[in-house]
Amino acid sequence: MLTVDNLSLQFGGSTLYKNVDLKFTDGNCYGIIGANGAGKSTLLRVLSGEIEPTTGSVHTGPDDRMTVLEQDHFKYDEHPVITTVIMGNKRLYQIMVEKDELYNKDPFTEADGERAAELEGEFAEMDGWEAESSAAQLLNGLGITTELHYMPMADLDGRQKVKVLLAQALFGNPNIILLDEPTNFLDIEAIDWLENFLIDYPHTVIVVSHDRHFLNTVCTHIVDIDYNKVKMYVGNYDFWYESSKMMQQLIRNQNKKKEEKIKDLQAFIQRFSANKSKSKQATSRKKLLDNIELDELPASSRKYPFVGFEPEREAGKDILFVEGISKTLHGVKVLNKVSFTVNKGDKIALVGDNEAGQTALFQILMGEMEPDEGSFKWGVSTSQSYFPKDNAAFFDDVDLDLVEWLRQYSEDTTETYLRGFLGRMLFSGDDVYKKVKVLSGGEKVRCMLSRMMMTHANVLLLDQPTNHLDLESITAVNNGLADYKGNVIFSSHDHQFIDEVANRIIELPGEAEGCLDYTASYDEFLEWKKSRTA
Repeated sequence: MLTVDNLSLQFGGSTLYKNVDLKFTDGNCYGIIGANGAGKSTLLRVLSGEIEPTTGSVHTGPDDRMTVLEQDHFKYDEHPVITTVIMGNKRLYQIMVEKDELYNKDPFTEADGERAAELEGEFAEMDGWEAESSAAQLLNGLGITTELHYMPMADLDGRQKVKVLLAQALFGNPNIILLDEPTNFLDIEAIDWLENFLIDYPHTVIVVSHDRHFLNTVCTHIVDIDYNKVKMYVGNYDFWYESSKMMQQLIRNQNKKKEEKIKDLQAFIQRFSANKSKSKQATSRKKLLDNIELDELPASSRKYPFVGFEPEREAGKDILFVEGISKTLHGVKVLNKVSFTVNKGDKIALVGDNEAGQTALFQILMGEMEPDEGSFKWGVSTSQSYFPKDNAAFFDDVDLDLVEWLRQYSEDTTETYLRGFLGRMLFSGDDVYKKVKVLSGGEKVRCMLSRMMMTHANVLLLDQPTNHLDLESITAVNNGLADYKGNVIFSSHDHQFIDEVANRIIELPGEAEGCLDYTASYDEFLEWKKSRTA
């Protein structure tokens, strides 16, 4: 068990949170959410003991072992992969090192023998003889194959290192696991394996993530950082989000049909608790919802940007024809005879690990890159707007403030209109006069989305639009694209975003010829793909 008593934290001259009392118990997974800068990752560092709170305390049981997902991907470069995983249990690894040093001593004294016997006993109690096989099982589950297990960490690429460090945090059945963005850079299979691992985990897991599907699948509770406070709520992210919206409405309507709104909220709790399709969690966990009181539900101060795309004209029947496109980059074939036709109403997600191929296809379709072979043709009634993965060219050497920058793309160039539009994108007050080259990653994404909205195009192409965004902005983009009346072609790592926006999935395999093309939701595509390989 992990408990937090009367905790407060001042950081950089401001108070992140105060009067925090929390209790994290076995068998539950807690998702920490909050706006960018609210202090989600900082809270994990306080819980791990890396940062001392300004007031209050954090307590664990005397025999509890805590692990943290390491963020330094180069820290273990000199160690073999399997050893790096075992190092997740520090005491076990210390015993292994000391044992090896003793057995390599010459001469080996009687005192050395006694010490070795003590270590062997402790080693056996900690299941040390099973350490390598347990580590290998975790690595295999995350997609690190056996031939990599004894290689140096330095020989792995960035995605592989992330998986090894995640296996390290999960190793040895720790009592408390702290995970900061564990799904970043993971492929679909690894995320699915991790979700199933955490659902069945018997101890305490605390996670920060922007992946709504992941939070919905694994979390039994949501820890919300808002109003400089940290509060815990029963349920997964969707339950928190929907109940928060309803509570906001209830607060706005304090004197208007209040009783009726309360009945709606109570009915919502009952529906959500009974609906097994909301999550893969065990039904026993969902029963936690049954005892919720209205005063335990969230009322959030979160602000969601306005994201809405309105095409100036409706496209005709012909949208896009792609015929036999191939492209090789840096000696690697990322597109190989890719052909497909985009039909009116299609919202296509490009998925899979071939990100270079996805970006190359976007650049080819927008005329920024020539294919090695093949061709494409846009319908004559189409107009395109493009969100590139790398937006540096729009900001880095541009000496404009936000109003001036947006004016380049707007038909209405009056400052009143531009400031109003920026306000809906959460830029208010003097923020609108900030130079665009100093904006954060998330702020630049919101600017690029604003630019797209002003084109009124009837075909949108978006390469990883959810990168750098917080949960509120991801939700706004999700809803904006789902409501959009035109065609969309996009890529994303966000499972729920893909599933709620796309009605057709295309996977670009890279060196293999062609593509996998399936008209359905993302979840249906994954089931179809699984059935093909079964």
